[in-house]
Amino acid sequence: MSTFDLYTTKPSDQDGQWTVPASGSARFNWEYDEGRERLLNLYQKGKDKQWDQVKRIDWSLEVDPYDPLGVPDEAMTLYGTPYWDRMSEANRADLRRHYASWQFSQFLHGEQGAMVCAARIVESVPDMDAKFYSATQTMDEARHVELYSRFLHEKIGMLYPINDNLQSLLGDTLRDSRWDMPYLGMQVLIEGLALAAFGMLRDTTSKPLPKQLLAYVMQDEARHVAFGRMALRDYYAELSATELAEREEFVIEGCYLMRDRLRGVEVLENFGIPKKDAEELSENSEYLQFFRKLLFSRIVPCVKDIGLWGPKLQQAYLDMGVFEMGDSNLDALMQQDEEIAEALDAERFAAEEAARVDEVAEAITQGAEA
Repeated sequence: MSTFDLYTTKPSDQDGQWTVPASGSARFNWEYDEGRERLLNLYQKGKDKQWDQVKRIDWSLEVDPYDPLGVPDEAMTLYGTPYWDRMSEANRADLRRHYASWQFSQFLHGEQGAMVCAARIVESVPDMDAKFYSATQTMDEARHVELYSRFLHEKIGMLYPINDNLQSLLGDTLRDSRWDMPYLGMQVLIEGLALAAFGMLRDTTSKPLPKQLLAYVMQDEARHVAFGRMALRDYYAELSATELAEREEFVIEGCYLMRDRLRGVEVLENFGIPKKDAEELSENSEYLQFFRKLLFSRIVPCVKDIGLWGPKLQQAYLDMGVFEMGDSNLDALMQQDEEIAEALDAERFAAEEAARVDEVAEAITQGAEA
């Protein structure tokens, strides 16, 4: 079935294409032997950690499209409101389906944006070691697009168009001619926010298939954010105060766009709630307030680490209530992402091996009794 047939509302680009005029230079580098050891090690890890979603993910797992994540009712924006009280159980189940579709649709669109940005980095970054790693990331992002698309098509059967704020940040990132902006917009802001969103759902879902998807994607994304940190920390140490201030302005605007991205107003509008009421409900939802604050747990320490920490940016984070996250241990969070994915693999494949042993033992027993 065509993806267009599964959209709740048709994308504004009726032909299914969004064309972003890009500026900037493609940079070739004829020095092939030199490179930063840290980035080359990350490149090697990127090669070693490639995987196939067809083989690593257990797509045979059933998913109830009306409760795909198994999150509590309290996570629903309408919970505890008169709108919720008036809804039937069937309506509430439909609401769960729409919210899961909306969340994973934004993940899907963001991953396509990450794939395009990674390809832009290969094209525009001047250093060969960064080109090498970005090439592995482009493949990672293609895999993420593939698996989120499959989950939405096969397990939920519904998609939402890209959120306006996400599209705006992607457009700003891709239109900028400076080679470091795809790093900053994608590796730090969009990937950092995605990691936090993925992590919250990974840790709260009671359903095995979405847990697998999120854990394995996060294992890749942890490397991507590390890549952005390494490259930008080196480069920003050389910039003038004016140049740093320009990047900080971009970060501030991007953070506000990202904060406003994950409200799900579109979902409530599809249930007949006027946009003004939907925005107010989403803004005042205790769950979403906590969720939006948590989203910056990966962004703020990364921004501080790469050297963007001027007074104006600090004030913006104070206004958002996330300033204290600048002291979070980003390396520990990334290591945890790696360990959770590896533990999930070990648990799954140990169970499969045990099942195979039992199957062989049963066959031997049946043969002996024959």
